[in-house]
Amino acid sequence: MNGNEIKKEDIRQEVFDLYDDYAHNRVNRRDFIEKLSIYAVGGLTVTSLMSFLMPDYQNSIQVKADDPRLQSGYIYYNSEKGGGKIKALLSKSADAKKKLGGIVVVHENRGLNPYIEDVARRAALAGFISIAPDALTPLGGYPGNDDQGREMQSKRDRNEMLEDFIAAFEYLKNHKDCNGKIGVVGFCFGGWIANMMAVRIPDLAAAVPFYGGQPAKEDVPKIKAPLLLQYAELDTRVNEGWPAYENALKANHKEYAAYIYPGVNHGFHNDTTPRYDKAAAELAWQRTIEFFKKKLG
Repeated sequence: MNGNEIKKEDIRQEVFDLYDDYAHNRVNRRDFIEKLSIYAVGGLTVTSLMSFLMPDYQNSIQVKADDPRLQSGYIYYNSEKGGGKIKALLSKSADAKKKLGGIVVVHENRGLNPYIEDVARRAALAGFISIAPDALTPLGGYPGNDDQGREMQSKRDRNEMLEDFIAAFEYLKNHKDCNGKIGVVGFCFGGWIANMMAVRIPDLAAAVPFYGGQPAKEDVPKIKAPLLLQYAELDTRVNEGWPAYENALKANHKEYAAYIYPGVNHGFHNDTTPRYDKAAAELAWQRTIEFFKKKLG
C-alpha cells in the first residue's frame, strides 16, 4: 500500500500525534521513523505512512502563483530590529480601484512554504493587500522542503522573528495601495506571532491566530486589537494554554471570539497534509475573511 492509497480514517490518532511531535521538533527524524514503525501493520509500511503524512504541495494549491486575477510577487523590506532585509510575497487584486485593508500572513515553523504563499494569495483574492514574509531570509530563505525549513527556523530567535513581522506591518501600513488598517493571520508558530503582534502593536486592527501559543497573562492588558481565535479540539498541547488566556481576556474586557473545531487536529487548515479537515478549514477561513472585512474595510 502506498501513501496515496491510505485513507485518513484508517490511521490511528496516535500517528497524527506522533507527526505533530515531529513537526514541532519534539522528536528527531530517526526517532519519528522508529516510533512510526509501531503502526506499520496490515498493508501499511513505514515508507507508505511517511508518504501519507508529508505535505503535498504540488496537488494542493488553490490559487496558483500566476493567477491572472492577482498582482503577486516578491519584495524586500527592512527589519531593523529583526533579521535585516526580509523577503516577502506581496499580493493584491489586479483590478483593485481603491486602497485596501492589509493582512500580514505568518507562516508556521518552517518558513514561507507553498501553502502559506497560497493562503496569502487567497487573502488577496478576498479583497485585501497581503504580505507573507519569510523569516528564514537571513539564513537563505525557505529551502524548498519543510524538514530543512524547520531545522533552519529553529536556529533563529523567535522574538527576533517577531520583529520581522512587526516590520512587515509597518511596511504594509505605509504602502500606497493600503488604507492603513492592518490585520494579521498566523498558523502554529504564526498563531503565536499573531497573538504577540496584538500585544506589541497598539494600532493593529485585527488578529486571527490559528492554533497559536498564547501570550503571558501580564501581556494581555496591552492588547487593543479584536481577536478571532481558532483552535483544534484534538490539539491538546496548544489548548492547555487557552483557559488561562480566556480568563485574562475576560478580566481585561478584551474583544474576542473563539472557536474550537470538534474532532480536528492541529494544522487542520493546512490542505497539503492529512491533518486537513475540509469542513472546519472552510468554515474557519470564512469566519476569518468576514472578520477582516468588518475590521479592515
